Amino acid sequence: MAATDCLFCKIVTGEVPAEIVRKGERTVAFRDINPQAPTHILVIPREHYADAGEAARAGTGVVDDIARDAAEVAAAEGIAGTGYRLVFNTGSGAGQTVFHVHAHLLGGRGLEWPPG
Repeated sequence: MAATDCLFCKIVTGEVPAEIVRKGERTVAFRDINPQAPTHILVIPREHYADAGEAARAGTGVVDDIARDAAEVAAAEGIAGTGYRLVFNTGSGAGQTVFHVHAHLLGGRGLEWPPG
């Protein structure tokens, strides 16, 4: 299922270009166009879900797939050993601007806590 006006659905289909770093069976990972860390990659499901809550409620295991594939990307990017952050912004008040669930994989520098 895809949303015809969704930017990330268009990246999945190749209609919109992106710097793809991994294509999995159920996910696609690509570099963020406005990186907030030396490594900033978005991991998205191929199927459209508006946010992390909707994806989890679907009960298909897609959130597990996103987390697993993010770990594989982190290893490939050389940041798994030093640590990385995986962030799901859910809702506009949390900073979600594209309403297709996505995880931000951040690493390559120290990440302070709380994130602010």
